[in-house]
Amino acid sequence: MAEQNRRLTFTGATGAELAARLDLPKGPIKAYALFAHCFTCSKDFIAARTVSAALTDSGIAVLRFDFTGLGASGGEFSSTNFSMNIADLCSAAAFMRDRYDAPSLLVGHSLGGAAVIAVAHMIPEVKAVATIAAPADVHHVKNQFADHLDKIQTEGTAEVSLAGRPFRIDKQFIDDLEQHSILECAADLHRAFLIMHSPTDETVGIENASRLFVAAKHPKSFVSLDNADHLVTNPVDATYAAQVIAAWAERYLNIDAAARPPALTEKKVHVSETGQGRYQNLIQTGPHRLIADEPLALGGLGSGPSPYDLLCAALGACTTMTIRMYAERKKIPLDHLSCVVDHEKSHEQDAELVTNETAMKPDVFTRKITISGDFDDKTRDRIFEIAGRCPVHRTLETGATVITERQDP
Repeated sequence: MAEQNRRLTFTGATGAELAARLDLPKGPIKAYALFAHCFTCSKDFIAARTVSAALTDSGIAVLRFDFTGLGASGGEFSSTNFSMNIADLCSAAAFMRDRYDAPSLLVGHSLGGAAVIAVAHMIPEVKAVATIAAPADVHHVKNQFADHLDKIQTEGTAEVSLAGRPFRIDKQFIDDLEQHSILECAADLHRAFLIMHSPTDETVGIENASRLFVAAKHPKSFVSLDNADHLVTNPVDATYAAQVIAAWAERYLNIDAAARPPALTEKKVHVSETGQGRYQNLIQTGPHRLIADEPLALGGLGSGPSPYDLLCAALGACTTMTIRMYAERKKIPLDHLSCVVDHEKSHEQDAELVTNETAMKPDVFTRKITISGDFDDKTRDRIFEIAGRCPVHRTLETGATVITERQDP
C-alpha cells in the first residue's frame, strides 16, 4: 500500500525551502486541494489537520505547507508579507502541477483564507474556494499588533508577541497590505465560494463574512460555525467545518459521493499531540475523531476526557451494548439502559500485589447500571449477570498484554 502521508519540500517564492505535507486518500485520488494556514500558524495546526483528514476521506488529496519563515520552512518571517504568501501559494500549486496534479480546491483559514481568495485567479485549475474565519480586509491583521504600529512606522521594525511567540514585523509588511483588496478579489472570483465563520469570533468579526458574501457572485454559500473560536481549537467545531467543506466540494469538483473511498475500517486507533496545551491529543479511529486531555488542575486544557475517563467510557459503553444485544436476542422488552462508571486507584495496595496475588487490584471500577422495562425480577437479575460478560469488563479483570514497537517518524 502506498504511503498515505508524505513529507515534502519545495522551493518558495524567495528561494527558501518550504516544508509541506501531502495527505493522500486510501482509495483513488478524485482531486487535489491546497490548504493555507492562518497568520503565524503552521500546516500542523488542528484546523489544517482536521480539514485535510475529512477531505482525504472524500478522495481528495491535500497539500498543506508552512509559509516562508514559519513552522519547519526556511526563510525569515520578518522579510515576508501578504504578497509573498500569495507567491508561496503559487509556488505550491506549481509544485503540485509538476509532481502530481494542480489543485482544483483551495481552502484557507483566517489570513490564509484571504490569501486563497486573492490567489484563486492565478491558478486556472481551481474550481472552488473555501474559507474559515477569513477577514474581508487584510488590514485587519494589524489589529494583532496595534500597540506597536507607531514604532513600526517610525523605526521601520518592531518585535511583537503573537500567540505567545515573538515575531519581528517590518514596515514593508504594513505597506504591502495597502496593495490588496480582498473584496475586489471576491467579487471577481468566478469560482464556487464557501464562507465559514463563527458569529462569536472575537478576532475577526462576523461582519467580515457578511462583506465577503455580499461582494461575491453566485455560486456562493455561507455556513455558521456557531460558538467556535477564531482558531477553531475545539475539535468538534473543526470536524464539523471539515465535513461541511468535504461535502460541499463534491458538488463543484464533480466528485460522485457514492464513489468516495470507504471510511477507514482498520482496527487501529491513532493518537497524536495537537500542539495545543501540554497534554491535548487527537484520537482518530476510522472516520471518528475526538480529543483526550487532562483537567486544568493537572496542567491540561480540560478540552476532552482524560485517558482514565475514556477507559471508564469504554467499560460503560461495552456494558450497555452487551446487555442490549442479550435483550434483543432473548426478546426482552428493555426500554432504556444507562451506566455510570467511577474509577478509583489505590496506590497503597501496589506493594501488597507483589506478595499476595489474591489481594484487591489497585484499580477499582464501580458500575451503576440502570435498566427500565416491563419484565420480572428474575429477568432483571439475569440482565445484571450478563453485564459481567462485557468484553471490556473481562479484559480489565483478566489483564492484557501490551506490546510496544518502535516506529520511525
